[in-house]
Amino acid sequence: MVYGMKVLAIGSGGREHALVWKLAQSPQVTALFCAPGNAGIQRHARCVPIAATDTDKLVEFASYNRIDLTVVGPEAPLCVGLADAFIANGLKTFGPTKRAAQIEASKAFTKRFLLKNGVPTAAAEVFENAQTARAFVRKMGAPIVVKADGLAAGKGVVVAQTLAEAERAIGDLMQRRIHGEAGARVIIEECLRGEEVSAMALVDGKTFKLLDAAQDYKRVGDGDTGPNTGGMGACSPAGMDAVTMLRIEEIFRRTLAGLAAEHIEYRGVLYAGLMLTAGGPKVLEFNCRFGDPETQVLAPRMDFDLVDALLATCEGRLDAFQLNWKRQAAVCVVMASHGYPGPHERGKRIEGLQAADALDNVTVFHAGTKRDASGAIVTDGGRVLGVTALGDDIAAERRAYEAVAQIRFDGAHYRRDIAARKSGTAANGTE
Repeated sequence: MVYGMKVLAIGSGGREHALVWKLAQSPQVTALFCAPGNAGIQRHARCVPIAATDTDKLVEFASYNRIDLTVVGPEAPLCVGLADAFIANGLKTFGPTKRAAQIEASKAFTKRFLLKNGVPTAAAEVFENAQTARAFVRKMGAPIVVKADGLAAGKGVVVAQTLAEAERAIGDLMQRRIHGEAGARVIIEECLRGEEVSAMALVDGKTFKLLDAAQDYKRVGDGDTGPNTGGMGACSPAGMDAVTMLRIEEIFRRTLAGLAAEHIEYRGVLYAGLMLTAGGPKVLEFNCRFGDPETQVLAPRMDFDLVDALLATCEGRLDAFQLNWKRQAAVCVVMASHGYPGPHERGKRIEGLQAADALDNVTVFHAGTKRDASGAIVTDGGRVLGVTALGDDIAAERRAYEAVAQIRFDGAHYRRDIAARKSGTAANGTE
């Protein structure tokens, strides 16, 4: 162990709150910062008012404060080269380089990569012309999946049940550019059927260690209805059998071998969104960072020092590191603003946070929150809170909803079926 460490986390969402919460428990950490953070993260770290993508100011802050380890939460800074800049300045950083992060930054790159390396995935085509894309959709029929090529904050995937819905999605992405340049290219792929799970692994450039699996609930409404969101809740473990786990390990093995063949050294966490089909697990997407809200259910179940794990990843020592997990289950229910994932209001006062946090084995992770001029905690985003409980399967679910019932803000919306059953049939909807 290395005592007296200064650690900087980057980001402002629920994932970052969960990471900071776990990092703060390490006896090695004597100073913990987060840029920019949120109202919940302030309880565990000193929040620094620097945007997650302001590379120059972040490098300056980390250098001046002699930060020993920087942990990058969201994908956007990684995809613009934040890790490259930190490494170039001699700063130890958990997160892949810009070249490695293209596995999330471009779905077209990833789809071609998967097919080239024989990694199981949905059949797909890439289009740069809306009319050609529409013609392909008419030829293939529905249901079919339309994905923006670039980053779209979890909202760039449409599982179209009809041809009209698919053509409208193409128009929204490619012509109306509702997600900006992320929709300049689209991927049209077959709609897979099965259960969707999230598998993440720590990767140190040569070795990978799988984290426990989780399930994410993407659709905004109960029963997996409505549009895809950044995630309305999660549960862990996912209860997969040994054969499925061996197939998932093979997916990661082939993927990392393919990256190495292209001289891409991957260090950080690699996230695979998978569909468990009748023919085995297939990759829906890869992400270059911890999942959100999956991290909110994994962090409470970690029975190891997260700082040790991240240092082992950065320093190429994962082969000797053991990941241990609590046997208890975790359930996270996301409380969102009215209108999410569409336009939503901010500044709604949040009541009942202390009462929820006071419940046994409950942690309320903040996602879109801030303090207003009076010091009150108010909403500041679409996904506002990740109310997380630990316990056996039924107790964790019951306790999470008991905590949700303590919290109030105008327009609060949440799903009422998180962990009540397996999620994700016929989805291809991860992002």
